[in-house]
Amino acid sequence: MQELGQADRQRLFERFGRSYAAGDTIYDEGESAEHCYLLQDGRVRLVKNIRGAERSLTVLKPGDLFGEDALLPRVRRSASAVALTDAQVLALDRRTFGVLLAGNPEVASRLVEQLVRRLRHAEEQLENAMLRDQPSRVVNTLLRLTAGLEATSEGYVLSISPLELSSRVGLDVDAVKKAVQQLRDGGYLRIADEKIILPDLDALRQLYQLLGMKEEVRGGFP
Repeated sequence: MQELGQADRQRLFERFGRSYAAGDTIYDEGESAEHCYLLQDGRVRLVKNIRGAERSLTVLKPGDLFGEDALLPRVRRSASAVALTDAQVLALDRRTFGVLLAGNPEVASRLVEQLVRRLRHAEEQLENAMLRDQPSRVVNTLLRLTAGLEATSEGYVLSISPLELSSRVGLDVDAVKKAVQQLRDGGYLRIADEKIILPDLDALRQLYQLLGMKEEVRGGFP
């Protein structure tokens, strides 16, 4: 929504804005989808119940669209949305959302890019689900996260929290932290100022290939 001026954003929030405290549920999985949401401020977590266990799908940042299933007629929520921090959103029904996009092509273009990224994220999670060992899932996700980044003097720097990485990998936070610690002990990454630094991407790619070969060897024996 940065494409809109401050006055336009304020006017939209006065008409369609909603505020949530940290921990509030914005909508529940299974309920009728009436509005999509544009996150203005704060963080929101998308959560899905899988066989009785709660799994994080993603963590959203300001500017992100979520609840887009409401853009289809007569559908129910495929996941729940929970405010991780105090959050402000725009709640838009199908008609209002269409009017907003028709009058703001820059906003429309950005949202299309965001939905494409969401699809790539889904492909990444599907690929990870096919990997049986947890370190491979974490390494695969770290490699994907470097796409489009430029290396600094320290290497590739990723600004991602354990919860966000957990959502991307498709594992619980403790499992991801354990795998990250193993990679850290092996010198494949460093952590500084709550950022993950990958000093040698080629070494990480070689590790990913090695993990794959070990998994194939294990898979060949009962």
